[in-house]
Amino acid sequence: MSNSTAAAVLTTTDLPEAIRAVRTLLEISDGCPEVDLEAEITSPEVLARVLDVLPDLEWWSMAGPEHGSSEAGDDPADRLPVRVSNWSRPLDRAEPFIAALGSEPGALRWDLDGWPEVPEAELDPVTQKYAYLTLSVNSRDLCQDEPSEDHTVHVHVRSESETARIGWLADRIGGRFTGRTELSAL
Repeated sequence: MSNSTAAAVLTTTDLPEAIRAVRTLLEISDGCPEVDLEAEITSPEVLARVLDVLPDLEWWSMAGPEHGSSEAGDDPADRLPVRVSNWSRPLDRAEPFIAALGSEPGALRWDLDGWPEVPEAELDPVTQKYAYLTLSVNSRDLCQDEPSEDHTVHVHVRSESETARIGWLADRIGGRFTGRTELSAL
C-alpha cells in the first residue's frame, strides 16, 4: 500500500476561511472529479441533517459493524454513535455535508487530477497518485482523533521532503507549513 504525506497548511476557527482556502487550492489543482466524505456522528440531529444531504449514506456502529451497519439494513439512529463514509461523491455534496456536520468532527478528501508544474518555483507537476486535499472539520487530524473547535486544511504530496510545494501551496491560501504532517493511505 502506498502513502502520501498530508501537510497541515492552515488551521483556523473560521470555517468559511477554511472553505475559501479549499476552493483556492481546487482552482490551482489540475482538476478534481470527486470528493470523499467521512465523520463520526453522535447526535440524532446531525445524523438527520447528514442523511438529508446523503440519503444513501454508508455507516457502521462505532462499537463495530456487528452492532449495526448500513450493509445490514439497520437504522443508524438506533445505533449512535456511528461512523459514516461516502466515497466518490459529486463535488456539490461537499459544502452541504460540512454544514450538516455542525460541531461534529469530519473530513473531506478531494482526489485531484494532479498538482501543476510551477516553473518559477522550480516545481515539477505531481501526478494524481499523490495529489489530494483534505479538510478536517472540527478536528486537526485526518481521522478525527483530535477533535477541536478549529479546522485544518491538509495538502497531500509524495513525501515530507517536498517542502517547496507545500510552502508554495500554503502561500496561495495565506497559510503556512508548520511542519505538522501525517501519513495518509492512498
